[in-house]
Amino acid sequence: MPTADQMLGTSTVEALARMITLVTPQQPAEHLNAVPAALDGQPMRARVDLVSHALLKDLGPDRLVATIREAATAHPQDFSGWMIWPVTEAVAHNAVATGSERTFQEALEVLAELTHRFTAEFALRILLRQDHRRVLTAASEWTQSPDEHVRRLASEGTRPLLPWGLRVPEPSAEPSATLPILTALHNDPSEYVRRSVANHLNDLSRHHPDLVVQTAATWLDRPGPYTARTVKHALRTVVKRGHPEALALMGYPPVVVDVQGPRLTPPAVQWGGSLQISATVHNDDDATPAKLLIDYVVHHRKANGTTTPKTFKWTTMELAPGETVELTRRHSFREITTRKYHAGMHSVALQINGVEHPAVDFELLPRN
Repeated sequence: MPTADQMLGTSTVEALARMITLVTPQQPAEHLNAVPAALDGQPMRARVDLVSHALLKDLGPDRLVATIREAATAHPQDFSGWMIWPVTEAVAHNAVATGSERTFQEALEVLAELTHRFTAEFALRILLRQDHRRVLTAASEWTQSPDEHVRRLASEGTRPLLPWGLRVPEPSAEPSATLPILTALHNDPSEYVRRSVANHLNDLSRHHPDLVVQTAATWLDRPGPYTARTVKHALRTVVKRGHPEALALMGYPPVVVDVQGPRLTPPAVQWGGSLQISATVHNDDDATPAKLLIDYVVHHRKANGTTTPKTFKWTTMELAPGETVELTRRHSFREITTRKYHAGMHSVALQINGVEHPAVDFELLPRN
């Protein structure tokens, strides 16, 4: 992941200032030219705000959109990349501040024009929070655009949990509001668009799993060439949580299997070491193969002594009638930035087709 300075650093802001000045020579970009001196040590969010606010001060509400369009036309190749993020946010903030229907509509049009140069998904959140129904109407129209970037904007910009994006409570409170957009795009010829659709539906599944599974089932009733792959990616969270209908859609219905284990070695794990997990799975059905999705769940100890589960993928397989399989893998407890460990008793359980089997305890020893 590039640093904030690599994404929106001095050279990028200076390049933006030059392009703006070239189309407005009568009024140099005074505030924008001052931004590079203030960037040192600033996180990405603060950098975007600095550039966006400088553009608004230099260009004002009457000239902002026209100047940005002129710069985009005059510099079709260079007016692109990370500089576009604050440019689109300036347009969105200006529309909200102005408060007119014309400016709001113009902002939607500019975001659609610029999104192929970087992405306008973050700026769209500003408009979405101001008038989510009007934005959703525009997004529905964008699903028919010949430009894959605009079609993706319809899905990505309206995601409930867009990474780095402003939280917008209204669509989250009405989870079905964006489903027509996703339905229009779920079989899009562009993988770039389809992946956004899957991520959007996965966001919804965190709080509305039944609605998401029902939507996926409807898509699979009349599948296109990409439907199954999109649905698989969209249902990844509910599958890991063991949602029975989601697992059945993925081809993993309830099964009758005998599970021995997990067997854990060693019973006390050194800090930064690893745990060997072994198990035996037997298909008790003498007539029917068992298609299995096998995960394991680590119940991590928290600082207050309670535990929290984390599901890890293990394997998929099909066991013939009466067949037995031996499984073994290692789970590392090396320190990583995304997980904090606490010494004490933990446990591991197997999860097969969404059903969690009895857990077995082990101890994570204190750090030396």
